[in-house]
This record gives sequence, C-alpha cells and structure tokens, in this order.
Amino acid sequence: MTSDARFEDAPLSDRPLRLRAETAEDLAIISSLVQDAVGKVGDVAWLPKKRRLVVLMNRFRWEDADAASRARRPFERVRTALTFESVMHVRARGIGPDDPETVYALLALDFEPGEDCSGCIVARLGGGAELAVDVECLDAALADLTRPWEAKAGAPSHDG
Repeated sequence: MTSDARFEDAPLSDRPLRLRAETAEDLAIISSLVQDAVGKVGDVAWLPKKRRLVVLMNRFRWEDADAASRARRPFERVRTALTFESVMHVRARGIGPDDPETVYALLALDFEPGEDCSGCIVARLGGGAELAVDVECLDAALADLTRPWEAKAGAPSHDG
C-alpha cells in the first residue's frame, strides 16, 4: 500500500480532494471542508518572494462523515495543503510564529472583497485568533496529500 494521495485503486468517494477557489462562493465550499482542521503554526509558510502562503493541516473528512456514520466505521482525517496565491500581505492576531509547536484549529475561511478582484481572506481560528491574507485576487487551492487515517477523537462537535 502506498502512502501518497494518488489513490488510483481507491473508489471515487475515497480519492483525494483537489479544489480551486476563485470566487467567494468557491472559498465557502473549501471553508466547509477545512472546518475543524488542526495544524501547527510551524506548518504555515509565508513565501513573500513567490507571493504564496501554504498551510498544512490535518483535515476532518466532512465529505465522508455521513457514510462513515451509516457504515458505523471510524471517521477520518487527511493531511491537506491549503495554498493561497497572489498574496500581498499576511497578518496574524492571537497567534504568532514564536512557538512552531502551537496547535491551531481552523473554524472558517471568509473572503472580504476589496477593489477590483482584490480582498482579504480571513482564517478564523479557535480561541478568537485570526490570520488575515491580503490578496491581489482570490486564488486558493486545497489538495489532499495522504491517504485518510482514523480520527481518534471521533467527529468534531459543535454543541453550544
């Protein structure tokens, strides 16, 4: 068994996600799929010369949650890369690069449009932290990198 995310032999429902977002509506779909993802601050890379921000995370597989529940099998997570292109500036509030082992929980991605195609992608994190990504245009991509594994903690809960 390979550990990469090619999945040639996997059923269509188990294949890795590869999505692009160029509109706020596209980003809303990606946001729903990365809700409750967890990662470490050290796995966030701002590459100013390339105008790119790369965020590696362990994504809960929401697209498989209903099927897992019906089949009474474990829920799953998958290692995922979320990439933002045409980035002009990145700001953080409530979280910083001081401790690369700090764990964050991603709650939502929002797009606040600016002039023309520009705007700000806001990653809302647990504990009220935020990552604001100023972009020349909305150009984001989500790519699963590994095969899924069992989510030991089960499904995330949103009980009030």
